Amino acid sequence: MLDFLSDILTNLSIKGTLYFRTSFTAPWGVAVPQYENVARFHFAHRNDCLVKVDGVDDVVSLSQGDLIIIPHGAAHKLFCSPDTIEDALPLDRVLEKSGYTGSGVLVYGGEDTTRETELICGHFSLNPYAKHSMMTRLPPYIHLRNYGEVAGKWMEATLRMIGDEAGGAKMGGDLIALKMSEAIFAQAIRTFVEGNNAAQWGLAGFADPHLSRALSAFHSRPSKVWTVEVLAEKAGMSRTSFAVLFQKKMGMTPMHYVTTWRMELAKRELADLGGSLSDAAERAGYASDSAFARAFKKETGFTPAGFKKAYTMPPVQISERSAHV
Repeated sequence: MLDFLSDILTNLSIKGTLYFRTSFTAPWGVAVPQYENVARFHFAHRNDCLVKVDGVDDVVSLSQGDLIIIPHGAAHKLFCSPDTIEDALPLDRVLEKSGYTGSGVLVYGGEDTTRETELICGHFSLNPYAKHSMMTRLPPYIHLRNYGEVAGKWMEATLRMIGDEAGGAKMGGDLIALKMSEAIFAQAIRTFVEGNNAAQWGLAGFADPHLSRALSAFHSRPSKVWTVEVLAEKAGMSRTSFAVLFQKKMGMTPMHYVTTWRMELAKRELADLGGSLSDAAERAGYASDSAFARAFKKETGFTPAGFKKAYTMPPVQISERSAHV
């Protein structure tokens, strides 16, 4: 049985792509462009750097062992010192100058080799038609300091292994690093949601012991008949107390959450080439196709048939090179 965080991330079809390991020598700076439906990460494997995310005033100091996740794919700059931020070259230009072909280590920068910065960088693609409030509410960036130690010994060992495997010469190294990076993403989201900063972004409810019991019960059997009373029982609370707490911490009513998630499951069913209206209705917990179609249109703005047609249209083409950086 999937816990609710695993269920959410699975339905969002999050897939990792490890796109490079770096060897940057001062002076250096890289401007990473914005992409939609992508979450990016950078892990400081050796030494440090600075990170400036577009639209955010703060400059993040990424120390060795730190992890930064940019969950909404915002443009950002990576650079070695404050005086190099304006000289940061676009990523495509850096790749061109370095001669990087997509494998091995991206070597770039000046002649000062006394402080080489090694980053492990990658992105996670998200299904453009899937959404969840947990992901949409995440801040512009998540900075987890000394991440390996905070997350536990297994995470520290995992990060070290990624550093050794990514872009290396060993057979299967990139695949191993890729799968490990997906685990790190889930662990990082969990760490943030359980942390002190989650409340200001409307995410504290997911870590609340009472609400999380109700959420786990719902996500385990979403097509079951769910009412506020049943959810409150799972949470071990009275109906009124549960409804008030849910609204306060989640920013929506319990039944709104139930409906939106069921529609996400229906989208996944409709996106399947073999998925039918009846299949989607059943997965969303509706006994009537017509009742489901009305609810789906109200929630998504699409008819089920209209969504299926839009989803199966060829995606907007981007260059193969840009897709991997």
